[in-house]
Formats: sequence, structure tokens, C-alpha cells
Amino acid sequence: MRHRRYPSDTTNAEWALIEPLLPTPACETPAGGRPEKHPRREIVDAIRYVVDTGCKWRSLPADFPPWRTVWGFMARWAAAGIIGQIRDQLAGRIRRAMGKGPRAVATVIDSQSVKAAETVGKDSRGYDPGKKINGRKRHLVVDTKGLPLLVMVTPASLSDRDAAKEVLFRLRLMHPEITIVWADSAYAGRLVTWAKKHLNLTIKTVSRPKDTSGFVVLPRRWVVERSLAWIMHARRHARDYERLVQHAESLGTWAAITLMARRLTRQAARLRTSKSPQAA
Repeated sequence: MRHRRYPSDTTNAEWALIEPLLPTPACETPAGGRPEKHPRREIVDAIRYVVDTGCKWRSLPADFPPWRTVWGFMARWAAAGIIGQIRDQLAGRIRRAMGKGPRAVATVIDSQSVKAAETVGKDSRGYDPGKKINGRKRHLVVDTKGLPLLVMVTPASLSDRDAAKEVLFRLRLMHPEITIVWADSAYAGRLVTWAKKHLNLTIKTVSRPKDTSGFVVLPRRWVVERSLAWIMHARRHARDYERLVQHAESLGTWAAITLMARRLTRQAARLRTSKSPQAA
């Protein structure tokens, strides 16, 4: 095992949360398979290092497993839906710790346009005239506490209203218990009727107050805007570098997983401290 030396490395408490949520190694299944050469924790630490620092895959430090191995695990887990399952499990634990049910029924949606690097092909990028950005657009759905439920990436040229049909369709399949989606005025119009008719989802829009200028904190909407800011703390997301949109979505989810794992372990540490005899 490599020595833990980077801020993005998992702590023992974080690894205790994540390890049981990873798929069983092939060598331990009835079908059998080759034993994995590198420990899972080193793979996860390497993925988190790329997300946190924004480095190239080929520039992974030598104390991590080979970059092709790390990238391969990232791609396979993303294709199998493992990353989404980890996200949902951690979000459910945080909600239970807050005294709420593990599943949210009310959500908030918003988008964020980011510039795309030269590694992003023309078929998955576009120009957002409103933000004056040539790149991609991240669509994020969170619960009312800001916990991510879904990340979807599209060309920046696709309007929020058009992209929302696919976003909400995925959201309905993954979370059938959701009933309300809060959004800004860009999601108003025919989309509200379409969502109610085809997905049985109620879209409620929050508009900016009239005669206001500059930054204004808006009800409900500030929650998802804060979550987007949290994800942007990971330098990989200051710009979109991924050739495939599904990998961009996966790494965005990894940023959310890191945030939630740290939140859960900090809460557990504070609870242990408050119950210790010394604290009493």
C-alpha cells in the first residue's frame, strides 16, 4: 500500500464508507477472474487526485497505479452505474443523519456552462450565446439540502428547456418518488405542461425580483447554485476536458462523492468527540 500523502487521499473513515459500495472483484465471484493487481483504495485515491488537482491522466504521480489502469476502472464503474449508486447511498446516509427520509421528494435544478478543452470533440460541444462560452453545459439536480442526485452534461448550445426533458426523464427513472422540481424562469413554458403530463412532475419556477441588479439570493435556487460552486472547488471541473460526456458526468459525480464522504466522516468524528469521557 502506498503512503497517503495528498489532500485528496481517502481517510480510513472515508474508505470504510466507500469500500462496501464498490462492486465485488471478479476473482471473488462464482464466475471467477484474474485477481486485481492494485488495491481498490489506490484506484479510488488516483481518481480523486485527478478530480481534485485537474491533472492529465498521463500525469498521475508514479506512486499511483498506471494511469491506464485507473482510467479503465473509472470508465467501467461509470458504465455499470456504480458511481451513481455510491452517490445515492451517501446522500441517503446524510439525509438520515439530518432526521429526514433517505429519499428526496423535492428537488432543485440548474445548469452551468463551462469552457471545453481541445480534447472535447465538436459533436459534444457548442456555443452558449447567453454566457458567451464555447464548451459544454452541466445540468445538476439536487435535493433541498444541496445533495446531488443527478449530473448530466450536454453541449453548451442546448437550451436549458430542451435539455431538461432528458434530465427530468432520467430523474424520474432513477428517483420515482420525486414530485416537485424547483427551477428558474428558463425552465418555464411548455416544459411545465410536458413534465406534468408525461412524468407526473410539478415544476415550480422562481423568478428574479423586478427592478433588482447585481447578485440576489433567490429562494430555492441558491441551494443548487451553492452545490455547483462546491463541485467547482475540484479543479478538474474549472474546464471540461473529457472526450466522452459520460466520463464528464462521472467525474462530476466523483467530486460530489468526495464532498459527501468528508461530510459524513466529520459528523461521525464530532459525534465521537462529544460522547467521549474527556469531552464530558
